[in-house]
Amino acid sequence: MKTTERFTENSTIEEVIREPAFAGFGHLLFPVDLDIRPEMTLRDVSSSRVYLWYSEIHPEKTVEIVNDLYERAVRGEQIFYPIYSEQEQRNNPDLKDTGLFYLRGRPGARFAIMNAGGGFYYVGAMHDSFPHALEVSRRGYNAFVMIYRPHTAWQDLARAICLIEDNAGALQVNPAGYSLWGGSAGARMAAVLGNRDYLRRLTGREVVRWQDIRNGEKPGPRSIAQASAVIMQYTGYDDCSPDDAPTYACVGTDDGIAWWRGMKNRLARLGLMHIPTEFHLYPRLHHGFGIGTGTAAEGWADDAVQFWNRQTQQS
Repeated sequence: MKTTERFTENSTIEEVIREPAFAGFGHLLFPVDLDIRPEMTLRDVSSSRVYLWYSEIHPEKTVEIVNDLYERAVRGEQIFYPIYSEQEQRNNPDLKDTGLFYLRGRPGARFAIMNAGGGFYYVGAMHDSFPHALEVSRRGYNAFVMIYRPHTAWQDLARAICLIEDNAGALQVNPAGYSLWGGSAGARMAAVLGNRDYLRRLTGREVVRWQDIRNGEKPGPRSIAQASAVIMQYTGYDDCSPDDAPTYACVGTDDGIAWWRGMKNRLARLGLMHIPTEFHLYPRLHHGFGIGTGTAAEGWADDAVQFWNRQTQQS
């Protein structure tokens, strides 16, 4: 899909935020918890000096994402959904800095929720989840980019899962067989909300196991489905439970934050619980390589989608 070149690397943050197509939510394209000056260009902001702990950041990808979202908006797609009501936001203004960007694929296809990292200090979505959502949507799946509050990340993601499942018809998504993606801190979010017991506790709803969803069971009116797959990158999360979802993981050998052997060991422990897993290790890659364009990890998202697809095939 060719995008309209509304923005370039020389476009400023202020120009993007003030774009009428992004009215009311343009500021959420960039980390609201960091001091990003409005006169910075898209080239300036696409840097590890801004996106702390990240590597392999490309200005052309930032431009591609902003233009893709712009084109979707001007052709009439709703690209942003608040996860809290107007009344809730009035009662607690902190809730205004949350929501879901929606990159549509095929109507009725399964969906994925992308959760960026940022050390629970900020949300690095432009590098750590928008590129993933773009790739997944281009393969026909529906992709949501989660914008959460770092201090209440799990609660915000739980709210988003319920919102999507409760409005699956209006959103034109398949409410069963969804996946949760995340990098670094976002990978922890995906792993926690991919766990059936944690999902039940955080949503207050009954949760249908991924095995039962795979066998054709559908959630009832007040129950929700467990994720069919968790796709996680570069995190030190090591909790394991029989209630965890099938898990795909990837990391670089030179990651100084997430030790690759720890990630591999966790997946081995999940395997002993008969939970499907897949692990990929990429040479000479540091923390936060994102979609991995131009690196040894390039194409990893295809592997992840194939893993996800295998978990949704009925037994």
